[in-house]
Amino acid sequence: MGQLTEGKVLTWEEIKKIKDYVREHGIIQFINLYKRCKDKQDNDFKWGDEIEYTIVKFDDLEKSAKLNLISHKLIVELNKKENESPESVECLWRPEFSSYQIESTPGKPFGASLKDFNNVEANMLNRRVEAMEFLKPGERLITITSFPRLGCSNSSEPPGKPTPHSGLIRSLFVQEGTLFQGHKRWHAITENVELRRGEKIEINVPIFQDKNVPKPFREDFGPLGDDGEAQRLAKDDHVYMDSTGFGMGGCCLQATLLGRDLTEAQVLYDQLTIFCPVMVALTAAAPIFRGYLTEVDNRWIPSLGATDDRTRGERGLEPLKPRELLMRTGRNGSVEWYLSEEGQRYNDLPLSYDDKWVNLMMKNGVGKALAQHVAHLMSRDPVSILSTQIYVDDQTETTCFENIQGSTWRSMRFKPPPSNSDIGWRVEFRPMDIQMTDFENAAACCFVILLAKIVLHFNLNVLIPLSKVEDNMMRSQKRDAVNKEKLWFRKDITSHATDQPIDQEYDEFTVDEIINGKQGFVGIIPLINSYVDDMKVDAETRRTIDQFLNLFSKRAKGELLTDAAWMRKQVLTHPEYKHDAVVSERINYDLLKKIDLIARGHQTCPDLFGSHALKKLP
Repeated sequence: MGQLTEGKVLTWEEIKKIKDYVREHGIIQFINLYKRCKDKQDNDFKWGDEIEYTIVKFDDLEKSAKLNLISHKLIVELNKKENESPESVECLWRPEFSSYQIESTPGKPFGASLKDFNNVEANMLNRRVEAMEFLKPGERLITITSFPRLGCSNSSEPPGKPTPHSGLIRSLFVQEGTLFQGHKRWHAITENVELRRGEKIEINVPIFQDKNVPKPFREDFGPLGDDGEAQRLAKDDHVYMDSTGFGMGGCCLQATLLGRDLTEAQVLYDQLTIFCPVMVALTAAAPIFRGYLTEVDNRWIPSLGATDDRTRGERGLEPLKPRELLMRTGRNGSVEWYLSEEGQRYNDLPLSYDDKWVNLMMKNGVGKALAQHVAHLMSRDPVSILSTQIYVDDQTETTCFENIQGSTWRSMRFKPPPSNSDIGWRVEFRPMDIQMTDFENAAACCFVILLAKIVLHFNLNVLIPLSKVEDNMMRSQKRDAVNKEKLWFRKDITSHATDQPIDQEYDEFTVDEIINGKQGFVGIIPLINSYVDDMKVDAETRRTIDQFLNLFSKRAKGELLTDAAWMRKQVLTHPEYKHDAVVSERINYDLLKKIDLIARGHQTCPDLFGSHALKKLP
């Protein structure tokens, strides 16, 4: 999340009056940007990461771990260094959706040299240490995807009660104080997504079917103030959630890569899209929601539902109203359109857009696929916009375009050059769960960069129809998908031939087969090793890369646990667990306490890392 701009945050009633203007000028701004930057080249490869933290307060006497709602205070302290000397800081800090979240990035991007991999984990560790300097005793930064008891009573400090019939969130489970208190942007998203949708947010995650879970499992929401709507939306044998915060209040790990030019960025966008579900399975770290163990290991389903602002007509449940378009997905989801020339053969998902905008962009030189992508983006309404972002100079500013682009969260994001900047065309890899330790987060980010490097170095082609990628995303978020699910993957990733039917180009692979290879398929890690050998790196860099590759090779083989599998094991073997899928306050405390100790190097964890030792932090 970038720096927040000052200005009045518009209400939904005010947005409705200017939304057509924002969309139209978003298109115009993109066209002007495209004309300025279409030939821009960046020969120096750069990349960076984004880590999102959860701030937790431990009470060792009460044996409790609660969400600590202090990010608006913490961000002020952490930004002082940047304000005083923006060019010299080692890390940057930004607010996030919730008052218990905060985000960090490197102060400067990493470069093309594989030697930079030696600095990634150290940079992440330094960020954690820097933030810890401003925390009080008992307060910790935890890199956990979903706080296990978000939405349960007695789960935050300071405490607060939900207000299901008033305020912005209007949730049965989540209190107003969980929204970031330093800016109204996320307040508006929370309120306007639901107002535009016309009814409550609907998230249903299948509950873990342990032996003491009632069959069917169905909660009574009446005592929480339900007027009947939650009871109607909740599915049997599912954990029901009703707030944007259950998606946007989760934490993820992102990597942004700079393409050499527009064409290379489009190639990377398409090719890395195929690896999104693979990395979802390998980085799975979210098996618990609203105090229940579930049948998923990843945040994917909550993230899909949390920002689904489609009306009933757009969802196909009622006839479309004038100027509405049928939308397959909400604002979050898998990639819907390939952008490279080669990718057009595999675009098999319907895309909603206004033809006039595609035609206008193509008349101004924008390629058809990119024009369709942008027109589809601009078919959505703004859900949070400032008064200062609307009426700007379309020749030099892109605030209308970036407003809608930045509030559409796909598994990959194609990022045009920012206005008034020398930065080029970039892609953002977004589907990974945040990992419990900086070692894992560094390994995951470097693995994504290595994927990009081998795609370009070996001219790989991993493309398959987007409908299969979407299917893979749903498979990869299931419980223990890394061991139990098969994913669609291309059989020959060195071929660019188009002389056979598309459905003969791909087959079902296990994650192990994709990552480590099998007879007739070389595997991703062997290709990475071949690339690293070609680069003739020094011994230290080779050791660093080997440690990262070893982590994912062994996860894919089932020899090491994912974070989600490890968390599930901690719950299932806890002496207080009653085989009812309930994660109690004490279980939550013990789980998060272990995560903190492991992340700071004070406790070993062979299930996750084997014999690898983490650096000890204060």
